[in-house]
Amino acid sequence: MRSDELEKVIGGHIRSVRIGQALTQAEVAERANVSLGALKHLESGAGATVRTLVKVLHALGREDWLETLEPETHPFNPLDLLSAREREARAARPQRAPRRKVAGR
Repeated sequence: MRSDELEKVIGGHIRSVRIGQALTQAEVAERANVSLGALKHLESGAGATVRTLVKVLHALGREDWLETLEPETHPFNPLDLLSAREREARAARPQRAPRRKVAGR
């Protein structure tokens, strides 16, 4: 799904929550301390800031939506990635044959 399509889906969900709570756009905008235009843009998927999204979710009591964005926790050490890249680079280099010793030298 493209970004603009996702914005419309998110906006539609927010609009549904607002309507489900029997609130007008003006009431939510006031509660969220955002302009009415910003809320209209958010609900229509016409572009909004993350700040507006967070404020509106807070005003609707739906901050729990933000928790769904938390990444899975995986222990990550950037040095492990560096070590793996170094091993791959060494493996990709051609191997030289060992030098033979010449008798008498």
